[in-house]
Amino acid sequence: MDHNDMFEAERPRLVGIASRVLSDHTEAQDVVQQAWLRLNATDTEIDSLPAWLTTVTTRLCLDRLRSRTPIPVGDVGLKATVNDPADDVALAETVGLALHVVLDRLSPRERVAFVLHDSFGFGFPTIAAVLDTTAAAARKLASRARAKVTQPHLQDRLADWEVVDAFMAAAKNGDFDRLLRLLAPDADAAADDAALLVGTPRQIEGRDEVATFFNGSARAALPVFVGDRPGAAWFHLGAAKVVFDFTIDGGLVQAITFRAAPAVLTRVVRRDGGLPRG
Repeated sequence: MDHNDMFEAERPRLVGIASRVLSDHTEAQDVVQQAWLRLNATDTEIDSLPAWLTTVTTRLCLDRLRSRTPIPVGDVGLKATVNDPADDVALAETVGLALHVVLDRLSPRERVAFVLHDSFGFGFPTIAAVLDTTAAAARKLASRARAKVTQPHLQDRLADWEVVDAFMAAAKNGDFDRLLRLLAPDADAAADDAALLVGTPRQIEGRDEVATFFNGSARAALPVFVGDRPGAAWFHLGAAKVVFDFTIDGGLVQAITFRAAPAVLTRVVRRDGGLPRG
């Protein structure tokens, strides 16, 4: 089997790793394609192609996390020999959004160490080779990340508002695939009587339909709290006119209710993003 065939066999696994680390499937595919270009350009003798590709892909992801620029700057240096974890690691299922949004709170090195170890079962010596550190330091990075991810109570609260904000950002940017990933399969949207009077739809059923409705819309919406719940609202002349009231379950948007009743609008408080102060 030549390098091209071996790369294509490895591609799904590499995209899975990059998608988990970056929380962005499109960017992950771009990173894996860059790994392919690096493979074509190298004259280095490769002892284990799966291990080499894993290292290059993960380091490219680390560059992306550090800079979030379209094309990482600089080459990826490789150690002469890297233990091959590929034979013992199966591609895990896509992680839930609740974990994705919490991962955004980790440093790039913490995120890589946590994802490679906890999601894919890589050993710390292998992770250390990717991060150019020691196995003990890699273990500490993963442990520190795990502590942040599993903080009681805080994770759930962060997940709710971060899911809402991620959904609204995807809506404004016309990121249809991201909207689909943020919505539960049976998600729906509905409106109260007051919202119907200002032109919102009465009912939208199903993930695809809800994503289609919001795709590229809600550009004038701002983040708010509805009571103590995170949401968004359309404002006019400084006053909230329609509230998007979210129901989040398991890190996914289960329902969105358009509300415009005065009793609801009086409870709306603008927020800068995140938890309320105080």
